Amino acid sequence: MAAPQLYISFPGTAREALGFYAQVFGGELSLHTYADFDRHDGPPTAIAHGTLDGPVALAGADAAAGEKTVRFEGVMLSLLGTAEPAVLHAWFAGLSDGATVVDPLAPKPWGASDGQVVDRHGLHWLIGYEAAT
Repeated sequence: MAAPQLYISFPGTAREALGFYAQVFGGELSLHTYADFDRHDGPPTAIAHGTLDGPVALAGADAAAGEKTVRFEGVMLSLLGTAEPAVLHAWFAGLSDGATVVDPLAPKPWGASDGQVVDRHGLHWLIGYEAAT
């Protein structure tokens, strides 16, 4: 089944950001520079295309001259029920490093556990799971 994949334009921080997500989620990180692609609309060492393939897939690049960069309003990346609770807690803790925790990942009155964090790169995450039956 096809699904949309998030592609992020970073403000010159793609290498750091995608590396951070690889540390948090695991998976295989692939980075290609502007020089690798013979592009001249950005610094040769900037990331022209990067992908993280694994339990959480992300892609992105350093924004070319004149492109807009990461700004999210009214958007959260949802990882509800996408892994075992212990894994989701580890991901939440990893994303929380240098971040703003909006709502801690904890049990909620309706029986599920969830939380929200805006990570150090500006992505807003909703992470949680249903209570075990």
